Amino acid sequence: MPRLHTIALSEATGRASELFKGVKAAVGKVPNSYIGIGGNSPVALEAVLNLEVSLMRSSLGAREIEVVKLVVSDTTGCDYCLAAHTLMSKKIGFDREAILALRQGRPSGDARNDALARFVLHLITTNGTVQTDVVMAVKEAGFTDAQIVDVAMAIATIMFTNLFNRINDTTLDFPAAD
Repeated sequence: MPRLHTIALSEATGRASELFKGVKAAVGKVPNSYIGIGGNSPVALEAVLNLEVSLMRSSLGAREIEVVKLVVSDTTGCDYCLAAHTLMSKKIGFDREAILALRQGRPSGDARNDALARFVLHLITTNGTVQTDVVMAVKEAGFTDAQIVDVAMAIATIMFTNLFNRINDTTLDFPAAD
């Protein structure tokens, strides 16, 4: 059950209402996460949506973005984002076994995605300057400097929604991840 103030979609006014209409037009529904964020802070929702648009225009492909979001959501324990991005990953062609492996940084059968998953896992579970060999490993897997920067943006984007959903205990409106 949500812990923060949650409005009904029909009660939204002002900027929140405008943002919700845009989300619904783009994806067919307004996910509970976005309702919770926008109902409390339209500024925060607008920032998230702008980051998502930027991410879609970035040097990363949809599959690479989902690898990042799966790893981060699994590692932080965000059941909401894990459910959403497991569903998205299935829709873009990942099978169940690959999704489970990537979430945990284990071999998935795709060396490039595996290198990305290991890189993301390292970034979010360590502190301090990232060792040269870690950066070189992701570069050797074929990632460019621009893609590495965009990976950091993808992490920042999903970390925000992970944090919100963990604080709020947002009600799932996607099938739970297995």
